[in-house]
Amino acid sequence: MPQNEHIELFQKRYGRRLDYYEKKRKKEAREPHKRSAVAKKLIGLKAKLYAKKRHSEKVTMKKTIQQHSERTNKHKVEEDAAPGAIPAYLLDREQTSRAKVLSNTIKQKRKEKAGKWEVPLPKVRPVAEDEMFRVMRSGKRQKKSWKRMITKATFVGPGFTRKPPKYERFIRPSGLRFTKAHITHPELKCTFQLDILGVKKNPNGPMYSSLGVLTKGTVIEVNVSELGLVTPGGKVVWGKYAQVTNNPENDGCVNGVLLV
Repeated sequence: MPQNEHIELFQKRYGRRLDYYEKKRKKEAREPHKRSAVAKKLIGLKAKLYAKKRHSEKVTMKKTIQQHSERTNKHKVEEDAAPGAIPAYLLDREQTSRAKVLSNTIKQKRKEKAGKWEVPLPKVRPVAEDEMFRVMRSGKRQKKSWKRMITKATFVGPGFTRKPPKYERFIRPSGLRFTKAHITHPELKCTFQLDILGVKKNPNGPMYSSLGVLTKGTVIEVNVSELGLVTPGGKVVWGKYAQVTNNPENDGCVNGVLLV
């Protein structure tokens, strides 16, 4: 007989203690309180792992309960619908036009999220890092060369304040900062001077987008509230995207075409 089976053998012969089941019930009742106390004390990675484990246990438990409840539930027998049948709540609606408007707005939102638009300049010349930045030497003996001056036109917001020289890595010269752009509406064939709201996407990379660098092909957001454009729902359009079509650092101004 294996060494560890003598307890089971004793239980078979003589039964359990008289208070065994009562003690077991109390222990099980105390278990949730112990678990919550442990969960409160744990911190960091252990807490995350513990929470993940408890979550999976709860999900399993809920699924099991649901399966048991489904056994007794009475379900209505669903008849297979005929192909092309329309539900009752859609019978009095104009389906096609509504669906088209909805799909167009969803497509537009998806495009904006993905950062893809039909633009006047689909391909532009990539700008090299040496052309974009000029190395600035700093320090007492001009030995440190971690600073960079941007040689292209940039946009900074109205509340922009430069960092202290000790912490400023990218310097945007005030002479090359622009706040307005000359934007042409492709359908109206008119040009308007509009305020720039922000740089949405620079084709050379996300770093240049975050720095607000304006190069040829950059997609910017402009304030079109003055043009009086409205959405199909009747709301006034505040900002719209436009693409820069010139080299602002050469021309001294930002020209672009509105994306409609």
